[in-house]
Amino acid sequence: MIEPDISCPTPLGVGTRTKRNYCEVIAGRDPAGGVLVRVPPHKGPSTLMFDLHNLHLYSEELVKAKRAYTKYTATIGVLTMDNTLIARAVVQNEFRTATDLVERVSGGAGPGGVKAVAPTGIEAITITIPEEEDRVSLLGEKLTREMREGTETYSQPGRPIAVVSNMILSYHPAPPPRAPVKKGRGGR
Repeated sequence: MIEPDISCPTPLGVGTRTKRNYCEVIAGRDPAGGVLVRVPPHKGPSTLMFDLHNLHLYSEELVKAKRAYTKYTATIGVLTMDNTLIARAVVQNEFRTATDLVERVSGGAGPGGVKAVAPTGIEAITITIPEEEDRVSLLGEKLTREMREGTETYSQPGRPIAVVSNMILSYHPAPPPRAPVKKGRGGR
């Protein structure tokens, strides 16, 4: 198992407690624009594991007023580079107070240098990647947000849908290439 080589077009930042990197998964139609995960040369299928989170805009004022309740349901797709869906992943959770955040993310202007947005909810995802794939893309599909004021659904390209962290890749390395057989000249 290794931490895979990924390309994260929209990094959220680093967790203040775990020091994990968080990457936003954006809605889109083109796999090249998603979170790209490279699979090293391998034999047989590989397995991608990651934590999927919702993204919450934290407001201390709403929490104190007991008006922060939000229920999130985010759906993402894991696709091949030719846009074939391998699997879908879903995370659903409810937010009420700061204890519902996974952790805060550094690099913001908030107290303690944290960002106003943070991961909430956690779903451990395991996806089997077919042997012939050397790269996959994570793209957002849909986010539903239920609040006291009503329900909103987002799927517009470019919109943050979810957050991923803790990516691990398990695979069987490809055998080394065979050395060419040298043909000798008979009798010197």
